[in-house]
Amino acid sequence: MHELGILNAMVHTIEDTLADEDYTAVEKIVVEVGELSGIVPRYLEECWPAARYKTSMENTQLELRVVPGMVKCRDCGRVFNGAAEDLACPGCGSSDMEMLSGNDMIITEIVVV
Repeated sequence: MHELGILNAMVHTIEDTLADEDYTAVEKIVVEVGELSGIVPRYLEECWPAARYKTSMENTQLELRVVPGMVKCRDCGRVFNGAAEDLACPGCGSSDMEMLSGNDMIITEIVVV
């Protein structure tokens, strides 16, 4: 489960980035997680309490938004959700895909008070 390591790095990066800012607390972090990123959103939620334990973000809420893993078939041009179709084109059966979205994890918002 690499999600705990990802969250630990995220917490430290946010703390370092905000070190010189004037704020009371980080209230919420909004993170987009792609279906094809290799990161399991449920594991992020389960690991969040451990990742923020004894940090300045101990009371910070984590909000996750799952981004569909959209791909385009290079053979027939069909666009579809690759996660839902196990990366096989429902039109022609090809597995030669171009990633369009949903293959990364991005912090989209940090709410401070």
